Amino acid sequence: MTALDHVVVAAASLDEGVRWCEATLGVTPSAGGAHPLMGTHNRVLDISSERFTRCYLEIIAIDPAAPAPTATRRWFDLDDPAMQRRLREQGPRLVHWAVRSDRIDELAPQVDSGTVRAASRQTPHGELRWRITIRDDGRRGAGGALPTLIEWGDMHPCDRLPASGVALRTIEVAGLGAAFDTLRLREAGVTPSLDTAMPLAVELDAPRGRVRLTP
Repeated sequence: MTALDHVVVAAASLDEGVRWCEATLGVTPSAGGAHPLMGTHNRVLDISSERFTRCYLEIIAIDPAAPAPTATRRWFDLDDPAMQRRLREQGPRLVHWAVRSDRIDELAPQVDSGTVRAASRQTPHGELRWRITIRDDGRRGAGGALPTLIEWGDMHPCDRLPASGVALRTIEVAGLGAAFDTLRLREAGVTPSLDTAMPLAVELDAPRGRVRLTP
């Protein structure tokens, strides 16, 4: 029903996110693009592994050249002053994740994941199109543990991303309650955790060794 699609690292600026990726993982992320719907832009990195196929890491930041959305707040709490202050003072950090499914219209109301909306961004290889759940208030559910739901069009980012030498090994989430089973996350390779003080954590193998990311 669902598969892990991507993990999200937020940064105060995209340049800071790139520097963080190079220093923390030992690789430079690939070009991403702008999200006109949300006034953000990103860089991306393939982190697919045997356990998590077609999976990538997204580094995202507010795009200073784009207008803010008018119908909603930006996704992933990026409009929250406390989040921006933390990103400025402590640097880029893991904030969220997403799972893909072809049943997001059915699943979204069951787990209170937000409204399903169409989105797109231009890439060097053409336009990416997808459908995604977005909360009007921009808040992440369960402190980032409740995943965003996404359904891709004809092309997935990993179809064009080069191998990076980084592989996702584990992802742990806490505090989801019934949503964990509704989304069948165990079958997707996700590990449930009892540590509600740490709602989300991932481990990656990278050129700089094993790296654990937390919010």
